[in-house]
Amino acid sequence: MSVVVMTLLSLIVLAALTLPFLVHKVEEELEIFLLVCGVAAVTVSGAWSGHLMAEALKEPVAITAAVLVLGVLFKRFGHHTAHAIHALENKTGPKTLLFLTVFVIGLFSSVLTAIIAALITAEIIKLLDLPARAKTQLAVYACFAIGFGAILTPIGEPLSTIVIAKLKAEPYHADFFFLLRLMGVWIVPALILFAALAARLGKQALTAKPQQQAEAETYRQILLRAGKVYLFVAALILLGEGLKPLAARTITHLSKYALYWINSLSAVLDNATLASIEIMPSLPKETLVFLLASLILAGGLLIPGNIPNIICASKLGIKSRDWARAALPVGILLMLVYFFLLSIVL
Repeated sequence: MSVVVMTLLSLIVLAALTLPFLVHKVEEELEIFLLVCGVAAVTVSGAWSGHLMAEALKEPVAITAAVLVLGVLFKRFGHHTAHAIHALENKTGPKTLLFLTVFVIGLFSSVLTAIIAALITAEIIKLLDLPARAKTQLAVYACFAIGFGAILTPIGEPLSTIVIAKLKAEPYHADFFFLLRLMGVWIVPALILFAALAARLGKQALTAKPQQQAEAETYRQILLRAGKVYLFVAALILLGEGLKPLAARTITHLSKYALYWINSLSAVLDNATLASIEIMPSLPKETLVFLLASLILAGGLLIPGNIPNIICASKLGIKSRDWARAALPVGILLMLVYFFLLSIVL
């Protein structure tokens, strides 16, 4: 790849990282902006192909269908969920309710899949009588937890699927529980931490309002949200493919310590794309843990970093700046803590 191509791709990354926070219109139409970035990246890198176009059109369908179907189901039967949450809050108290919600959904996202876990999370948060800022913080903590929990099995999210596929031969012979054995000791403490942070938001009663919730969302809004999710996922597919040459050129010869921080790019670039480039059977286990921890953590920093972020932000109306304001302090601090602990232990 020429220097011009590398420079242009770097500028696209810079635009994706900064413009949503600097230009209000970009923030309002984030999915369209990222789609433009994806088209530009694929064009600059010369990566257009029939296969890519088919993938960009087909891959978002399953996620969009899940968003649409569950949106309709929650509209029709959401009042039952609201009554259940209200009853559980009366038994446990608001802090315990939030702790259990984030911990359980994060842990079982490895079985439910990150998409279903995010949809359930967004619906629960919508039902809670919390201030807008607290709802944003709760969504951020829950999505971090889902990002951590979903990696424990190959069905949880694309990142874990790719890792298992690339390591199933020698020397790892990765099976269904490989990532649980490799990452479990680093995942469970994080789930407890995010659940504890969520519990701090329950200083007041969270009483759900069944009737208001049932009337709050129209079918048109459900359809529009599903359409936005479709565009978002298609944009990430194009962006990931278009930026592959830049990623491959810059990260293939770096140390695990440098890669740890380079993986901050997964805040805007699908972490499965970076994993497909970085993860190789020749890597020692210590390096695998380094890389996976950084990919998971960075994926929660900004809305485009993870599908759960996209789903929750779309359903709850969270803007890029509000998400970053809640996610960056805790995410960057945790990246520093994990870097320090991993460097010592491994």
